[in-house]
Amino acid sequence: MEPLLHSEPGRKLLRLGPALLVLTSAFLAPVLPEWGRLILGLATAGAVYWAVSWLAGQTVRSREEETRLGEELLQSQKMAAVGQLSSGIAHEINTPLAVIGQEAELLLMGLDAEALKDRAELDATREGVRQISLQVERCREITHKLLSLSRKLEAIVQDTDVSALAEDMAMLVEKEARLKSIVIRRNYAASLPPVATDPALLRQVILNLLNNAMQAVGCQGSVTVSTDMTARDRVRITVDDTGPGISPDNLSKIFNPFFTTKPPGQGTGLGLSMCMTIMERLGGTIQAASPPGQGARFEVVLPLRREAA
Repeated sequence: MEPLLHSEPGRKLLRLGPALLVLTSAFLAPVLPEWGRLILGLATAGAVYWAVSWLAGQTVRSREEETRLGEELLQSQKMAAVGQLSSGIAHEINTPLAVIGQEAELLLMGLDAEALKDRAELDATREGVRQISLQVERCREITHKLLSLSRKLEAIVQDTDVSALAEDMAMLVEKEARLKSIVIRRNYAASLPPVATDPALLRQVILNLLNNAMQAVGCQGSVTVSTDMTARDRVRITVDDTGPGISPDNLSKIFNPFFTTKPPGQGTGLGLSMCMTIMERLGGTIQAASPPGQGARFEVVLPLRREAA
């Protein structure tokens, strides 16, 4: 019934049906007995009431849909503005960062020279210069992410063994995980078909999700990476952790640029936003869920064959 009412014949029926019933009632009323007129009148009133109620509901739904589309448009405009602004800032910052990094390197070379390397009173200075170099490198990484966020990422598509790729990333983080008593668990589906995607970009997504999961666990927990098929033409990669989870208020914000729940100085808020951008380029999706008391789950879904843009 519902699809019929959304069609053009259905809308005509809603407009003309009650009117026809009213005309029929007026035409037949003189020849019908009293009980017949009563039944016809009730049927007419019911039809009119139902039609008015349905049309009122459609009006409310249309307004809600208009509001939702307006909010999505505003959000997309904000994202575009953020991309342009961050790109400009990153370019402006890169030049002084390069100068600072070069000067810090020259200072460190001077402090490590033969004449000064044995002077213990300069150890604090050496450590300070090393910290300058470290923080400059961190700033470079942030500006690189900002530029990547605004730059169009061109995917180099090739057939990829998703389970093998996920295992490469799991092995990459496993050494650090052991130091924190975190167990990396695997649950790979057997005989997955190859996926036409960009393995370099997909590695970046999985590595980011694994690092985030380990940071959420902290220590004494586990991170599980899984692969399976969600449909005949869709492959899914899942990263689960046993951390504290994500609050419902933050769940809708975690893919926004610069949003982070980490303490100041420990997160840029660009990692998940980059993952979202990459998945859009690859024609896939990324979603997050956090059932109460069960940590967090991130699902990456990719089509077996990427559709042409």
